[in-house]
Amino acid sequence: LMPFRTLPIRKRLLRVILVINGVVLTVACTAFFLYEYYNSRSNTLNKVSAIGQIIATNSTAALAFDNKDDATEILTALKAEPHVEMAVLFDERGTQFSLYGRDTTMLPLIPHPLPEGHRIKGSILELALPVMLNGHRLGTLYLRSNMGAMHQRFQLYATIVVVVMVLSFLLSLALVRWLTRSISDSILSLSKTAAVISQKHDYSVRAGKMGNDEMGGLTDAFNHMLDTIQTQNRTLRQFNRTLEQKVQQRTAELEYANKELESFTYSVSHDLRAPLRAIIGYTAILEEDYSDKLDDEGKRITSVIKNNTLKMGQLIDDLLAFSRMTRQEVNRETVDMCAVVQEVKDSLAGDYDYSRVDWQIVALPQAAANPGLIQQVWMNLIANALKYSSKKEKALIQIGGYQQEGKLVYFVKDNGVGFNQQYGHKLFKIFQRLHSMEEFEGTGVGLALVHKIVARHGGEVWAEAQENKGAAFYFSLPA
Repeated sequence: LMPFRTLPIRKRLLRVILVINGVVLTVACTAFFLYEYYNSRSNTLNKVSAIGQIIATNSTAALAFDNKDDATEILTALKAEPHVEMAVLFDERGTQFSLYGRDTTMLPLIPHPLPEGHRIKGSILELALPVMLNGHRLGTLYLRSNMGAMHQRFQLYATIVVVVMVLSFLLSLALVRWLTRSISDSILSLSKTAAVISQKHDYSVRAGKMGNDEMGGLTDAFNHMLDTIQTQNRTLRQFNRTLEQKVQQRTAELEYANKELESFTYSVSHDLRAPLRAIIGYTAILEEDYSDKLDDEGKRITSVIKNNTLKMGQLIDDLLAFSRMTRQEVNRETVDMCAVVQEVKDSLAGDYDYSRVDWQIVALPQAAANPGLIQQVWMNLIANALKYSSKKEKALIQIGGYQQEGKLVYFVKDNGVGFNQQYGHKLFKIFQRLHSMEEFEGTGVGLALVHKIVARHGGEVWAEAQENKGAAFYFSLPA
């Protein structure tokens, strides 16, 4: 059987009303039946008691004068009461004085009178009454009455009650089906309309209105809601078409701008590199061919020209790398971070004195990333840590990683010069430096490139530091 809550609304209404009707009918019929039963039993008892009082009153003379014939004649008068099966008159000693029985062949022996009062056993009512004369007890009258007729009558009552209940149930069923249709049809119409809309997403469908009652008002409100949704959908589709056109237009403009920027970048790179190569070349000629004619100041100046030209070349290379980063595809694969860090560490060994560096590297979790791009991240962060702690007598470089809240977090910490935390937000912007070129070399592009690479991987990068107490750089990747 289906649970009640999962039944259709019409069946639920039908069952609720029928159950209520059945309970009311059952309670009413049961109350009527019990009332009639106890009332009939009480009437029967009163009737038998009245007959017994009459017989007992008329039997006083027979008992007083010991006239059994008169007593028998008096008891024989009970033939007029068909429900009285037996009557026995006892004298004051409790000896059977006179006996009457409707069926003389089945008269039981009543050896002594019953206690005064009555008792009912099944369909048999037994009654014992004292026979009194002027306050003196002459004997006891015993009556036995059969209540089978009453029971038969109540069986007929029960049959009538069952028939009435069945007919009432069938009539209620027909009426409930007819009456609930006006309610359930409206609800079913709304339900079917909602199902069609849910499956086909066709908001032009409307629910049929069955009347002007509350269900009719609900149907009107539902259809009005559909009108609003349909209007909004038309507006939204029109907006989407306009938005798609704008996106296509902006995309075309962006692609054109990117191509122009790429062309400009390579053009600038080529146009700048040519004079830089010339400067480096002529400076080298001065140092080689005219070294004997240059004093110490001249040699210093040529060295400064050469170094600044090399820095300019490095800046151009960094700018090109940063520019390419915006167009480069991020093809991910499983990267062994420990191997990448070791490779970066080995590649930087020629630029720094590792004898003055205390390395503390813990196991790093693997990540899904572009190996070449992630190597650039580690290269910039580790090189920065070595550079900004190079003035310490003993540099401490800590490298590690952990997993937290669905992310892989990696860090590089040093005990170098650090920086003021309130300016930390500038670190990852291009050409932003917190230390002068005289203190530490650099172009101001490395950390901007780190930020760009990590962002392309769907991660974040941040830094924590205190002045002269070192710095810690973190970056996260999706786990």
